[in-house]
Amino acid sequence: MKTFRIKTHRLPLTYSKPHFFILNKGLNSGKPLKESCPNCFVCTTTGEIHRDFMHWLCFGLWKSKSFHYFLKGSVIPFITLGDVKTHLEKSESIASNNFERLNQSIQALKSLELNEQKLKLTLKLIDTAKKAIFQQLMYKSDAF
Repeated sequence: MKTFRIKTHRLPLTYSKPHFFILNKGLNSGKPLKESCPNCFVCTTTGEIHRDFMHWLCFGLWKSKSFHYFLKGSVIPFITLGDVKTHLEKSESIASNNFERLNQSIQALKSLELNEQKLKLTLKLIDTAKKAIFQQLMYKSDAF
């Protein structure tokens, strides 16, 4: 059952079907992206639900570093289109058999991603506060 299609992304193209992008160069090869970049594949699906399913499946595979096995090249590692297709097809088949467990995992991943974004924002605000405190100290010293 073929419910998704992967091909090399060309920069000026836009897609009408639900889709996401997969990075294909570097040590982050296999990482799913919402926005395109020059070195990526595009994965189009039959619907939004299936796009979400495939995105999070790809995210889990990337986080578990299962794409590292397929990396080629010594200076700039890359993954081939064929390797991504076959790995995602096999993984989709396995995940479909454990659909309930996968849904639970997806919900946990979404929750963790949200918490990670909140923590990054908090750290950024703390850094800004540190800079402001130091700048305030320096400007008050110049006043004397």
